[in-house]
Amino acid sequence: MGLHSELKLAVPWGHIALKVWGSQKNPPVLCLHGWLDNANSFDKLIPLLPQDFCYMAMDFGGHGLSSHYNPGLPYYQQNFVSEVRRVATAFQWNRFTLLGHSFGGCVGGTFACMFPEMVDKLILLDSAPFFLDSNEMENVLTYRRRNIEHTLQVEASQKSPRAVSPEEMLQGFLNNNNHLDKDCGELLLQRGTTRVDGGLVLNRDRRISWPENSLDFISKEMFVHSVKSLQASMLMIKALQGYFDVRRANDADKAPMYFMVDTLRSTLKERFQFVEVPGNHYVHMNKPQMVAEVISPFLQGLPRTPSSRL
Repeated sequence: MGLHSELKLAVPWGHIALKVWGSQKNPPVLCLHGWLDNANSFDKLIPLLPQDFCYMAMDFGGHGLSSHYNPGLPYYQQNFVSEVRRVATAFQWNRFTLLGHSFGGCVGGTFACMFPEMVDKLILLDSAPFFLDSNEMENVLTYRRRNIEHTLQVEASQKSPRAVSPEEMLQGFLNNNNHLDKDCGELLLQRGTTRVDGGLVLNRDRRISWPENSLDFISKEMFVHSVKSLQASMLMIKALQGYFDVRRANDADKAPMYFMVDTLRSTLKERFQFVEVPGNHYVHMNKPQMVAEVISPFLQGLPRTPSSRL
């Protein structure tokens, strides 16, 4: 299944860029990338999935080839949830599937709870439907303050992005993303950079440097309340060497993940599947065939994959 087209969806601040595989006459699957990634995150996985669907991978605002938000407008998780709604409205989808990696899974999960009648299936790749408390509640005000201060600093500096050689760009990218190999890093940088005099510059908005500044952390009580609204069937794929939390310092504490999985299993019952796979946070790029073998029967409504437990 080859790439069908590149689209630009007009929005008040510019456009949302999308990649499309397959016929738009087929049932839609909207693919949501992780923080600071882009739609190329799904280039290796989507061609291995069932061809009787239409797959759209969007670039969130400030990422990839999508427009940056206007000066003075901050990036918050709710904004990205709104972008999903804009895409669904533009293509007149009444019901569709969401497939999200990492931060994209949290955006997708939030959308599926806010607009439950619109989401048929929810697939999470090394992600969870929300960012649970996870020892972060005491830091939320600090994150919100830092977001405001950082936004003001970026706007005041008016610095142009520094151009670097392709080799330096790739090495720096891999140093900051040690779960990516060289091939996957180059794939993300194809869409995440622009060539200028002197080398390459990153496309992404400098205001989104720290994910925790824009995330919505919720309590256990809010999580339990929210997932009760889910109408979708959910497939949660957890990478054994992946991440458990936003800040790597908290990865040793797996209690929030245990709590989420147990709550989802008891709430959704037969509509919930949990599968652990060997691999790291970018397992969908590093081992796409293995991930596709788990996702494909779920998409097609075939007999469920035996769930594994944390």
